[in-house]
Amino acid sequence: MRLTLIGKPGCHLCDDARIALNEVLTSEEVVRARLEITLEELNMLDDAALTAKYAEEIPVLLIDGRMHSYWHIDQKRLTAALLKRSETKGISNGA
Repeated sequence: MRLTLIGKPGCHLCDDARIALNEVLTSEEVVRARLEITLEELNMLDDAALTAKYAEEIPVLLIDGRMHSYWHIDQKRLTAALLKRSETKGISNGA
């Protein structure tokens, strides 16, 4: 599973999203599920296409290239989405 956080430097909402995302990824529930997750962080200022697409929505979190959330990461919603996605894709190693 690939998570992509799109933001820019100096964005306090992006800083908040980074903290929330880290809390989810290190939560007992997600760690116990042994999900295979890669995280990529993109600076929209380095990519004109990202700036054009997401300028008013940052931070943006994508799961496998599809928008999951913007402006704010709801930790419970993200956790549920990750666990559900792992079940449907069969990528959880179980416990």
